[in-house]
Amino acid sequence: MGTKIDAGDIAKPFREEVKKRVAQLIESGIEAPLLVGLLANQDPAAKKYAEWTGRACRADGLRYELRQLPDPIDVEAALHTANQDPKVHGIIVYYPIFGQVQSFSGASQDDYLRDSVSWRCDVEGLCHSYRTNLYRNVRYVEEDRGGRSFDVPKKCLLPCTALSVVKILEQCPGCYDRSQAVGRHMEGKVVTILNRSEIVGRPLAAMLANDGADVYSVDIDSIYLFRGGRLYKVDQDETPESCVRKSSVVITGVPTKAYRLNTEWIQPKTTIVNVSSFKNVDEEALLKLPGVTYVPMVGKVTVAMLERNLMRLFDNFHHPK
Repeated sequence: MGTKIDAGDIAKPFREEVKKRVAQLIESGIEAPLLVGLLANQDPAAKKYAEWTGRACRADGLRYELRQLPDPIDVEAALHTANQDPKVHGIIVYYPIFGQVQSFSGASQDDYLRDSVSWRCDVEGLCHSYRTNLYRNVRYVEEDRGGRSFDVPKKCLLPCTALSVVKILEQCPGCYDRSQAVGRHMEGKVVTILNRSEIVGRPLAAMLANDGADVYSVDIDSIYLFRGGRLYKVDQDETPESCVRKSSVVITGVPTKAYRLNTEWIQPKTTIVNVSSFKNVDEEALLKLPGVTYVPMVGKVTVAMLERNLMRLFDNFHHPK
């Protein structure tokens, strides 16, 4: 029989550490970091994420302010205001806003907004600076935008949803080998990710490949292999089924209720993590497979990583001392 893991148990120690750090700041006379959320859509998942974020931040002593905008066209101005406000230590924009609608400023207006968040406030780790460093496997920021070196290099932020999956896999048996050197913790592992979005699938594939895994990135019309900092087109006979069958880790992130991963493809002792807001797998059938580890939701760990990223931004760029 398989094992089902509650992501809340994995999130708890990270949130406890945040609470401890916030208490230390307050004891020394420093206000808790402030996270500002920008919401300009009626998407139920975005609204729920905003509610979770606010509830978790307040429970852990962080300050949270949700700024709801009636018209999406106002987001850019609100984002600029938040970027320039020294009292704001972190910013999260709840997507989708414009979706993939083409824009004057880029492939899509949402992509443009993502890159408009200041790297000093980007709790999601999705702006151009952090994405570029991720894909180049650069783990520290050593200079500010003016080219001046920091006294101490600042650790880069990583996309919080993708990071949540990494933290979950670190707690699942047989996924990460901490006895290996950095960059080799998943050496010899094969992973399939069913999603190549710019928010989750692509950065997660890069992160796991940077840790040594061979990662098959499966999307609607293509399959690529992420390996050793490079992207490879797979052979024409490679299919989602063949990728899943050879994988010891499978990440599902298909954003539709209709999709179900065929459990016959999954091998015993495989770890399955569902990132989608929909159940991408038949849980009852999956848990009948011997040795399978299943994590049905990652949201609680994602919020914990969001808080952790906020604390890192505060320490890197905003701490008064």
